[in-house]
Amino acid sequence: MTKLVKNLLLVTGMSGAGKSVALNCLEDIGYYCIDNMPVVLLNHITSLTSENNLNYNNIENFAVVVDSRSQDFSSLFHVIDEIRETVHLKLQILFLDANDDVLVKRFKETRRMHPLSKQGSIIEGIILERQILESLREQVDYIIDTSYLSSNKLKKEITSRFSFKKNQFDINIMSFGFKHGAPIDCDYVFDVRFLPNPFYIDEMRNQTGLDEEVYDYVIKREDTTIFLEKLVSLLNFVIPKFGDIAKNQVLIGIGCSGGQHRSVAISEALYASLAEQYNCYVWHRDIDKIRKESKHG
Repeated sequence: MTKLVKNLLLVTGMSGAGKSVALNCLEDIGYYCIDNMPVVLLNHITSLTSENNLNYNNIENFAVVVDSRSQDFSSLFHVIDEIRETVHLKLQILFLDANDDVLVKRFKETRRMHPLSKQGSIIEGIILERQILESLREQVDYIIDTSYLSSNKLKKEITSRFSFKKNQFDINIMSFGFKHGAPIDCDYVFDVRFLPNPFYIDEMRNQTGLDEEVYDYVIKREDTTIFLEKLVSLLNFVIPKFGDIAKNQVLIGIGCSGGQHRSVAISEALYASLAEQYNCYVWHRDIDKIRKESKHG
């Protein structure tokens, strides 16, 4: 009789980056969740998830938050190694991050102190926490940068990545502007700044790639047609290969200068090319800085 392998998602990352939001979302999609678990108790998760533990025998997916406040955090690496050797558990680690200035802003908005801050300095707490988490960050399976994500968008991202839908592959397409910072969590990033910029056409400057005039200007070009054909061909080649490594989603970043015109139009066109074959989502990270969001996904 084949033993059931259960899933354990270890959630960690920077304070203020959205661990509580992520855990609530994981609970909504069926995970059994434990918040702020001390590292010293983490190795007991193996007995909690054992087939012999009848209280939790019907639960397949567990999520545990461990953060830098744990006094025995330095022993986490040893505990992780022990869990990875457990035959009935598949461990994955999610790291939530955000830019320092965004974290400072979030702490100020909520009037909360950073848990590691001394003498009320938020930035000192952030710097110390980054030092503590640096080695762990290099070993994680997933990194989600929440700098530009609202709570709802983070929930959508968590659902897309970690819901256990059988025989489904999710393609997440994200447009962005390089001037607002390149995303750190994409599997692929494509730079479309080689295309002419509608920003320099007065009639289109205040429009976006969701507007028909801008969309047609970007898409109905020979270079764009060739680029999209090659990009779709590449994705159709690599996506089936991901099944061999049990990867069920891919995040594709499409970047231009400001995230308003070219990247938006290309992302929409890529969505249209892939949506019939795959489960696709598209969102425009920086278009909210202008005025709109995509209707898809």
